[in-house]
Order: sequence, then structure tokens, then C-alpha cells
Amino acid sequence: MLTRRDVLYRIGAAGVSAVALRTAAFAAADTVKTAVNYDIPVGACDCHVHVFGDPATFPFAANRVYTPPEASIQMLLDLHQALRMQRVVVVTPSVYGTDNSCTLDAVRRIGASARAVAVIDQTTSREDLVRMDAAGVRGVRLNLETGGTSDPSVARTILASAVEKISPFNWHVQLYSKLAIIAALKDELAQLPVPVVFDHFGAAKAALGPNQSGYEVILELVKSGRAYVKISGAYRISDHGPDFPDATAMAQALVAANSERIVWGTDWPHPNPPNMPRRPVSEITPPAAIDDGLLLNQLAKWVPDAGVRKKILVDNPARLYGFQGIG
Repeated sequence: MLTRRDVLYRIGAAGVSAVALRTAAFAAADTVKTAVNYDIPVGACDCHVHVFGDPATFPFAANRVYTPPEASIQMLLDLHQALRMQRVVVVTPSVYGTDNSCTLDAVRRIGASARAVAVIDQTTSREDLVRMDAAGVRGVRLNLETGGTSDPSVARTILASAVEKISPFNWHVQLYSKLAIIAALKDELAQLPVPVVFDHFGAAKAALGPNQSGYEVILELVKSGRAYVKISGAYRISDHGPDFPDATAMAQALVAANSERIVWGTDWPHPNPPNMPRRPVSEITPPAAIDDGLLLNQLAKWVPDAGVRKKILVDNPARLYGFQGIG
């Protein structure tokens, strides 16, 4: 019997088609192999997922750097039923460029338990932002890592433009970038009029630990309350799967800095794995084979105190994304 990875690789070897994408999505539906082994608090939120719709309805950007298989809303709901997550933040992935239609469709269909993080550019109008705010958007993502931005001056310009646009709203700016870029933008980040959220442990290297060069900037911003960090996508910072033990020290350093500025996410469906050779966009790039149940179980090892875990899973996301009430 073919495994999920076998199916995805066979599809990836052929040309991309809607049928192939749907087949890949069906094969990738079950990513929870291990049962959750501790109590998940009511109102828990997965703060970082992506939805990839049928490309006939939600076409990918021509300048994307990878092509994912479909990852549907129903698959996401099945995932969260297994993980006992009651809230979700859907983040527009790079493959859609600044087209947030798929993300907003997902939030609309999921309802009040969902929020969104969108992608914008210089052409995004205030009217667009007003509509997105009403639709559940609470932040914008600057994906400098996937986009290959390595020049601090370019990053500084992108950041300033985004912040100027979103300042009238109660939004945050979500940054996925190398530590060197974050360190170069230290002064700007410390003075932003909006919160900043760092993706995936701040894109550090788990093997180097929390004392690596540049990470002190993230820890200082978290400690001061100026920044949040998503302890998500451990497979993006660690080469030691399936449980990523070297991410423990990274997570614990962040929590020690300020437990009220940490949120958690799966990064489902784990697209565009960092250590996979880049494929042409005419082929499907298989997602990372992550056990999301095992991934959630690591949170109890990173954060043994149930009260602190509740902050990370419930209270902090409710504050950052504007969820009302509990449950």
C-alpha cells in the first residue's frame, strides 16, 4: 500500500493538475498519528495554518516559488478535531501573492472561531483593508524568508510601508525573516506603533541554541512586550525529527522572557519543507511529513506548567487576534 509520501512524490513527478492536487490532498488528510496526551484548555488556538484551495477556484501566483497540493478546509477541521483546537488563525501563504481570497473564504466558512493574517503590497487600498478587517483579518505577513529578501534596506522599506497602511487598524505585522535581518531592524522594530509577531521561533537554528547571534534581539523585544513569537514550525528550525528535542531550549528561553507574548501553531499542512530540493512550479512540492499529534505533545515538554500553556494556547491568542470570550 502506498504511503502518503509515496503518493505525493508520484504526483509531484507529473505535471500539476486540479485532479492531481485533489488526489494529493486526500492522501495528505491525516497528519495526526499520535494521540494528544494531556488536557487541552477550552478555547485553544492554532495560530498558524494555511489553506490551499482548488486551483481552478483559487489560482496560484505565477511568480510563486513552489506549488503545494490542496489542503482543504475540511482537512483543517478534521485536524483540529483530533488536536482539540477550537480556534484558528489562517495565514495567506506565499503561493497566492497578495491574493487573500482563499484565506478569507476559509475564515468566512469556519466562522467566529477563525481569524486571518493577510499579505498586502503598495497597491492595497484602504478600502481593501477595511473589507479585510470586517472579514476577520488581524495582521499582515511579511514573508521575507521565502521571498529571498536579504538586504536590510529593502526589508526596512517593506516593513515601513506595511506598518503605515495598517496603523489605523488594530492589526499587527507578522515577520518571517532571517535573524540577521531582524537584528538589522532592531531599532525600527522596538519603536513600531503596532505589535510585531515573529514566525517559527524567529527563524533561528535550534542546534545553535538561544544564545546564537541575533537571537538576543528577539528575546529583548519579547521581554519588553513589543513582540510576540510563534513557537511553530519546529521542523523549520530543527533537523532532529520527529520530536525536535533541540527546539526545547528555544521555546523555554522565549517563555522565560515573557510568557504573555508566546503563541503556538502547527504550520499545517507543513508546506515547502526547508531541506527539500526546490522543484519547478510545474511539479507539486510535497509537504513535510509531520505528526501533528506528536508536535502538540512537545508543547507539554517545552512548557510543563498547565497555567502557562493556557496563556500560550488561549489567553495570548485571544488578545492578539481579538477572539471574544472562551470556548
